[in-house]
Amino acid sequence: MQIGVAYSEAANQIWLTTEVPDDSTVQAAIEKSGILRMFPTIDLATQKVGVFGKLVKLDAPLRPGDRVEIYRPITCDPQTVPRRDGAGSDEDE
Repeated sequence: MQIGVAYSEAANQIWLTTEVPDDSTVQAAIEKSGILRMFPTIDLATQKVGVFGKLVKLDAPLRPGDRVEIYRPITCDPQTVPRRDGAGSDEDE
């Protein structure tokens, strides 16, 4: 079956399409895609993964057409980043 594997860094985004056996798991698909060689900083022991935006475990089974996503850790403190929805701003007053 054909699936996609997506990963993004600040300056580089990639979406690979690969063929995997019908009984493949998320981890097997990530390994088969070759993305771990392209991005050696990916650490599946600590980084979260998902399928179409929903968090899943590495042993989750895949279905044809699934998009496996590898998520980066948050690199900034959300408390220090201005909100984009306008909350806390004086513009509405």
